[in-house]
Amino acid sequence: MTRVDPDFDIELKLLLEGVYLKYQHDFRQYSVASLRRRMLIAMERFGCSTLSQLQDRVLHEPDVFAQMLRYFTIQVSEMFRDPSYFQAVREHVVPALQTYPSCKLWVAGCSTGEEVWSLAILLEEEGLLDRTTVYATDINPESLKVAEAGVYALDRMAKFSANYLTAGGKGSLSDYYTAAYGSALFQHRLKRKIVFADHSLSTDSVFSETHFVSCRNVLIYFKQELQDRAIGLFHDSLVHRGFLGLGARESLRLTSFGDRFREVVPGERLYQRL
Repeated sequence: MTRVDPDFDIELKLLLEGVYLKYQHDFRQYSVASLRRRMLIAMERFGCSTLSQLQDRVLHEPDVFAQMLRYFTIQVSEMFRDPSYFQAVREHVVPALQTYPSCKLWVAGCSTGEEVWSLAILLEEEGLLDRTTVYATDINPESLKVAEAGVYALDRMAKFSANYLTAGGKGSLSDYYTAAYGSALFQHRLKRKIVFADHSLSTDSVFSETHFVSCRNVLIYFKQELQDRAIGLFHDSLVHRGFLGLGARESLRLTSFGDRFREVVPGERLYQRL
């Protein structure tokens, strides 16, 4: 079997339709090329020779579906990923947020939480965390548990620390975590204003009156129709002149909302609602 096997694609469509009907999770507008690769990995993981066999287990064994969420979605992140983006947030978004008595931020598709903790640290350093509510959302409950725990492998801290400093960090990243038993536990005081919640960009509605939405490296896995839906949610969620941040390989140019935002920092995928 190859990734372009027409029978495989038929089975893939049936699997995605079944997941939507059974569990109300909609992956039907996700990138087919990306899903093919991940389903092949999942088939090997669960010992299935065909995608139909995997579908049978997914539909009849809820525990298998829960485990499958890691294959339907991409769970790759790091703290202060693309440091120039966080530098741009610090220089161009924070001053605007400081003009509000209170703020709401939405980190959509937060995965295992590295970006959420990064933004919490940034807001803390800029004196904004106490008057900001941060909504951190994802469709994978296991990822949300990891995000909320704020515990990451200690051997990742060197990279995270380098990113933090390049992004304009005002101290040392180690000021914000305690190291023990090969792990780094980030201080719980940083999440005092974070709300972790299940949310699907495919099927759910908006968080209203947000001042900044950061959804990075999520849209690249969506087909055009779902990209438009997600950007529409962000547009409707944002206050007038609110900010939207996307990933380095993402853009508003090919969406139907390109004329409703202006690019704040060329190249950093940081936009402001018009």
